[in-house]
Amino acid sequence: MRLIERYLFRQLLGPLVLAATALTGVAVLSQSLRGLDIIVEQGQTALLFAGLTALALPQLFNLILPVAVFVGALVSLNRLHTEQEIVVCFAGGMSRWRVISPAIRISIFAAILALVLNLWVQPWAQRTMREILFSVQGDLVTTLVREGEFSEPSPGLTVYARQVDRDGLIHDLFVHQQKDNGGSVTYTAREGRLGKLDQTPVLIMRQGSNQEFSPDGVLNYLSFDEYTFDLRGFLDRDSLVHYKISDRYLHELFFPDLQQAWEQRNRDKMLAEAHFRLSSPLYNIAFMMMALAAVIAGSFNRAGYGKRIALVAAGASLGRIIGFAVQAACADEPLLNIVQYLIPLMMIAWATQQLFRQRVRRFISIEHHRGSRNLFGEAST
Repeated sequence: MRLIERYLFRQLLGPLVLAATALTGVAVLSQSLRGLDIIVEQGQTALLFAGLTALALPQLFNLILPVAVFVGALVSLNRLHTEQEIVVCFAGGMSRWRVISPAIRISIFAAILALVLNLWVQPWAQRTMREILFSVQGDLVTTLVREGEFSEPSPGLTVYARQVDRDGLIHDLFVHQQKDNGGSVTYTAREGRLGKLDQTPVLIMRQGSNQEFSPDGVLNYLSFDEYTFDLRGFLDRDSLVHYKISDRYLHELFFPDLQQAWEQRNRDKMLAEAHFRLSSPLYNIAFMMMALAAVIAGSFNRAGYGKRIALVAAGASLGRIIGFAVQAACADEPLLNIVQYLIPLMMIAWATQQLFRQRVRRFISIEHHRGSRNLFGEAST
């Protein structure tokens, strides 16, 4: 890029980065508020919470990036045009293409970044987050016991603990089990600890007693120094993590394992997600082109371009909303997947036509003037 093009590139890049940072901060805040239950209910550390928030960023950033491109481009282009810097570029002999080429380069870089995030970074981050959540939910202490409240980790099992120490020691434990045959048993213990015995989850209770009602209504009472309560029937969980559609890589979306019932049922949804991953980066180019059309396509106006920018912004928002609606519709009708590409391409085509229509009109006017002069020249001779 030449000197002026590099200058325009820097002027466009700065507001874009600032817009992306600000919007990402808002998205992180909203994600943090939704994920507080991991700390409050699951009793996990703030470090784990911060890690999960960071892993959610690639998916959020992909939604934010086109908006950041649009906002950053509008801010910088409006300032450059209002201060007549773009007018000076045109007056100095720069073509319209050379003036907008730095913005096009930025949008292409943004599209490539979005594509990389869609194809590799997002699936990896979502898988890692899913595995962490799986391990957190598999934590026996956080799943079974909630300090100071009654919890029901499984139907037929009620657990209460007055206090749980940092090392996992449980104080003043109460456990009530409802049996399938109609009987019930209640355990109370001064302390307890969760653990595993031959890979089987167990609750070891000490200095306590149990009271059991038989199906006939007979009460049996037993005190103990230590009792091992088998949790296998209450905390059985799948041993494998189930990855959702957003966690899959592109080849897994296009070529699902149809021998699995879940993938066979969700084949169309996976196909829609795959085409969304490939088509959504085009919105970065489309939004940049529409921002250029909002500011540069019209004539110079020292008072600003508020009305034109508002109309183009409404059109860009409408196009993105329609894109999301089409993605949802593609889950039921795979033939609509082509529309996921057509929407951003149509936005690009419209913006390009707006940017270069004056040049086309000028060319037609010049050709018409030449034809009229030749006609009159021939008539005079």
